Amino acid sequence: MIKLGCDVARTGFSMHVDLALPGRGVTALFGHSGSGKTTILRAVAGLERHANGYLEVNGALWQDDARGLFVPTHQRALGYVFQEASLFTHLSVRGNLDFVLKRTTNKGTALFDHVLALLGIEHLLERATPDLSGGERQRVAIARALLTQPTILLMDEPLAALDARRKEEVLPYLERIHAELDIPMLYVSHAAEEVARLADHVVLLGNGKVLASGPAADTLARLDLADGLAIDAGVLVEGVVHGIDAAYGLVHLQAAGATWYVAHAALALGTQLRLRVLARDVSLALARPEDSSVLNLVQAKVVATWPANTPAHVIVKLDAAGTALLARITRRSYDQLHLEIGKPVWAQVKAVALLSIKPGP
Repeated sequence: MIKLGCDVARTGFSMHVDLALPGRGVTALFGHSGSGKTTILRAVAGLERHANGYLEVNGALWQDDARGLFVPTHQRALGYVFQEASLFTHLSVRGNLDFVLKRTTNKGTALFDHVLALLGIEHLLERATPDLSGGERQRVAIARALLTQPTILLMDEPLAALDARRKEEVLPYLERIHAELDIPMLYVSHAAEEVARLADHVVLLGNGKVLASGPAADTLARLDLADGLAIDAGVLVEGVVHGIDAAYGLVHLQAAGATWYVAHAALALGTQLRLRVLARDVSLALARPEDSSVLNLVQAKVVATWPANTPAHVIVKLDAAGTALLARITRRSYDQLHLEIGKPVWAQVKAVALLSIKPGP
């Protein structure tokens, strides 16, 4: 468990934080620029000290202002990855990693080799850092942070400086860290795709306030937060592969009480997948559609509605065998279907719309 509390008062900005976060997995700090994401990360790192500060990381007390306790940054077992890799340009990749390794208690090759393999950088060791791509530099920076043997990993928009191609290069390695290392990660981002792909827990921030904090699937499905997320509303759907249609390049996923067809390379049966289903990609019908190009048909019932940020639209929250779905439709369609709380519907989701998916940990 990570317990964090502090009060921030600056000219034009104030923040009150009182958070209890999971002690493992990825917690995403998500919100607009200036909402306080980096401020929280710097408080955890001890780079900023604020009033009424308290910080406990999985039983280790790093700050308690009520008792006059403050552990300085260099004594906190943490790794910090910034937007820019900030590698030593006069050293090779090996030199950058050795610089950190010499200052750790475990200087054995096992840790070094494990981190190299985890981030796929074995072949880069003798390269000069200015010759690396942006994605390669960031993977080296992450490796450097992991070699400090942190009990918590702090990542401040580590992909923000990368183009789409390089982001896709690095994301699988972040997923691997998530799956293989049993340390908590605080991940700052304003990119909804990264949050949906990586996060187990989401803290939504706005104007120095914690708007919500909870499991990613629950938080992203909250209708009252759709505008605050500043993205298209959507949900995360977790499922298990139970069939392969190699001829059409599809996997069959059992989720939300239905079979979903997802464009993906063949995977072993039983593999867990996460889907990001955007409300804009979900349409509704009162009867099961026949002779349609839409492959994913899910039985559900209406459980709530919420005005969208466009007057002509409404967001409808659905319960599909215990899994939340959101549909963004026009108010005209809502009225023509005579939708109301408790009404059964069929949710339709185009398979080509399910683009944000990942193997589960």
